[in-house]
Order: sequence, then structure tokens, then C-alpha cells
Amino acid sequence: MSVQTTGASAPSHGTIEHYRLPDAGEGLTEAEVVTWRVAVGDTVEVNDIVVEVETAKSLVELPCPYAGVVAELLVAEGATVAVGTRILAVRTGVAPPSAGVPVGPSAETAAHPSTQAAAGAGRTAVLVGYGPAAGATRRRLRRAPEAATPAPAAAPAAPPAPASTTASTTAPTPPATSAPTDPPEPEVVEQVVTGRGVKVLCKPPVRKLARDLGVDLAQVPAGHDGVVTRDAVVLLAEQQARAADPDTADWRTTGSPTTGPDEVRIPVRGVRKHTAEAMVASAFTAPHVTEWVQVDVTESVRLLERLRTDRALREVRLSPFTLVARAMCLGVRRHPMVNVSWDEAAQEIVVHGRVGLGFAAATDRGLVVPVVPDAGALDLPALASRVAELVDVARAGLLQPTQQAGCTLTVTNVGVFGVDGGTPILPPGTGLILACGQVRRMPWVVGTGDAEQVVPRDVMTLAVSFDHRMIDGELGSRYLADVARVLQDPGYALAWV
Repeated sequence: MSVQTTGASAPSHGTIEHYRLPDAGEGLTEAEVVTWRVAVGDTVEVNDIVVEVETAKSLVELPCPYAGVVAELLVAEGATVAVGTRILAVRTGVAPPSAGVPVGPSAETAAHPSTQAAAGAGRTAVLVGYGPAAGATRRRLRRAPEAATPAPAAAPAAPPAPASTTASTTAPTPPATSAPTDPPEPEVVEQVVTGRGVKVLCKPPVRKLARDLGVDLAQVPAGHDGVVTRDAVVLLAEQQARAADPDTADWRTTGSPTTGPDEVRIPVRGVRKHTAEAMVASAFTAPHVTEWVQVDVTESVRLLERLRTDRALREVRLSPFTLVARAMCLGVRRHPMVNVSWDEAAQEIVVHGRVGLGFAAATDRGLVVPVVPDAGALDLPALASRVAELVDVARAGLLQPTQQAGCTLTVTNVGVFGVDGGTPILPPGTGLILACGQVRRMPWVVGTGDAEQVVPRDVMTLAVSFDHRMIDGELGSRYLADVARVLQDPGYALAWV
């Protein structure tokens, strides 16, 4: 989408107010403009949603702080701009179309009953500083097409002009004052400016599909009319998926003319950019130490099976991961010094009295870390329910920055991908992260002395990485051993509650 500027449809009077990109999170410095919800000439009210932006943590809908007519879109879709940058110009002090005062051809057309948006339940703004206001739930007025421009306002009641002698008698010319029905929006072709400055013609649904599938429109072959089609976007997405998935793609043919381009370049921005910067900063500032242990979790698996048959817990998503999360919180009670963070500015270790349990969640937008606040105060069913809720919100792309703040301890589940274990990297500033692998049936020695025997057992690998500036080897080892002890014998949980 190219930047739109004031045209004939925008009124020429009133005061121009510039909407600057606000800080949509906690100290965020930039955001990417994903989708404009308005166009030049549209009428907006205070708290109408005008743009959707992607920050380093989430997708956020921004409401407009001004009422008036959109005069100019100052930033193109796909552009990344700093907080405080002017992104929208609104002409205020313009009489509303319903007052009978002409504000320009586009505004007059929008005032016609056939193009007015019906009042009803709308989305309420939630951005701090732009709270919901009474009467601000109406949808914005749609801009009528240029072809639907009515007769001049000076003679609104003039009778229809007589039909021309050359006009067809079977299709009489409609009155000039009647506004035709708006054409379906999907048929409108827009010029989109991609992140690399390439201009592409496509319809709005196709643009949204490409964004959802992670396809760069600049790489999609256009049709015979120069317009990118839905089928072409889907085909390229499938080709990229085959090239990236070793289970469905033959490495010998990847990049050939039958499987797509030789290389695909993906701009690093939004969540992925934030993750990359955070991991690099953490890896080269915090001295990581990683330890791991294999645990016989057979008794924990049996406990899960019993809990899942409990009628009161049937709706709770209980899993080995939730048991690990609960065991971590219990371990903090015995070793509170692992629940720490590093204050770089003050050069101090901050010991937290409550556990802000962060867990890594893989989404289409990249890796995010939702946080369960005060997780140590929750019992197992409540903790499992809260984790499940945050996972659903994260996968839907609706996770807010406040839901990712306050992390003091982190857990990541690599076992869900069929992996036994790994060496996790700390989120910046935190003291400890634990990775849990998959539960595998393995031969295991049980018993002691003459009673020893090898039997199949459920085994899980746990690995912790900790910042050696705050947690020394003894503390990290004792904490890991206690977490493993609870998972090996859940009875210890009763002793540590």
C-alpha cells in the first residue's frame, strides 16, 4: 500500500491534527504498520480503530484520538517507524455530514443513507490513555467510490435531467441524485508497496492472505493483467513450506524451477527481530551455565492418568509440562534465590518474592513468552488452566505486552517437538530457565543390591541454564535436583507445600 495523500475528496478547511505512533507497550521504541483501517476522505470519531501495528511483542489496534476527516496516511503498510513518528493526518473542526454542511464530495457521498455504517456493537479501544468513550462504538463511515459522486449541493432537489435522445430506451439513465450500491470491496485492486519498495497490484483479501502465510508479495508472479492472485500466493506458500520442511521436500530438488525460487529472504522484524536481539544480548552478557538430569517420571505419568479421570478436572489441560511448571514453583520455596533478576543500571541482584512464570510458546509470528503472574500461589489445576488460556491467546496473535511482562523464571517445553533436551538461553535479565524434553519409554535400573532389575520406565530429561553472576553451581544443582525429585516422586510435593 502506498502512502495516501490529501486529494479532492478531503475537505479544504478545518485544522490538521497529526496522530503520532504511541508507545503501545512497556518502553517499546518502534512498530510496523500492518493494516490501515481507514483511507483518505474517511470520517473518523474519537476511539475509532484506524490502524493495526505489530510491535516486538504483539499485534495492537490503535484508536484515533481525534474526530474529523482523514486527510493523509503518512506511513505505508509494511513500514517500521519509531514511536513518536507522525503516521496519520486528521482534519478536525469539520462539520459532520449529517449537519448539512458540505465538507467535500467524498464526505457528502458518505453522508448518504446508503453508505452510512449502521450503529451497533463495535470493538472497544484498550490502549492505555485512549480508554473507551461513550458513543464511540459506531463503525466508521465507508467512503463511496468516485463514480458515485452526486450532483452539486447547490441543487440537491433538482429533478432528474431528461434522457438523451441517443440513450437506450431499454436502460434509462438513473437520477443523478441516486447513489449506486458500493461495489464489493474484494474486487478493488490496490497498489501495495512491499517492505523492499516493490510495487505490487493485488486485492485486499489477497494482501491479507499473503501476510497471514508469511509470503512476500514481491516474489509472487503476477497474472496476465499484472494483478497478483490468491492462487499464486497459495502456490508460493506451499512451495516455500516444502522447501523448508525436510519431511515433505527432497533436498536434491529444493530450489529447482518445479519447487520455487533458489532462495527466500525473510525480513527480520516484529517478534522475530525482538527475539533475535534479546537472545544475542543475553548470550553475550550473561555467563550461562547449563546442567541436566534424566528423571524417571513414571509415577508422575500415572498421577496424570488418575487426575484426568477425575470428573472435576476433565476440562483442565493437564500434561507433563504442567507438572514440571508446578514442580519449579515448589522448588522456589526451597531455593528462593533462584527467583532473581539482574539490574544492569544499578548493578544489583533483585530477589523476587513472587514467581512470574514465563513459558516459551511457538506461534506463527515467532517465539513469545507469556507470563503467569504469581504462579507460586496457584495449585496445579489453576496453573494448568492459566497456561492453556495464555497459549490460546498467543496462538491467536492477541497476546498483549502486559501479558509478557514480569517474568522471573522461565520454562520451555522442547519435548512437544519430539526432542529429548537442549541448552536453553536465558531471557535477558532473568536468572534461570528450565527446558523439559519428551517423555520416553526407556530401560531403567530400579531397586538396590540384589533386588536390582532393568525395567521399562517413563523417562524425561531436564536441563537448566542459569546466570552464574547470580546463581552459583551449588544453588543451581540443588534446585534442579529438587525439581527432579518432585517429578520422580510427586509425594514430595505434599512435604514442600
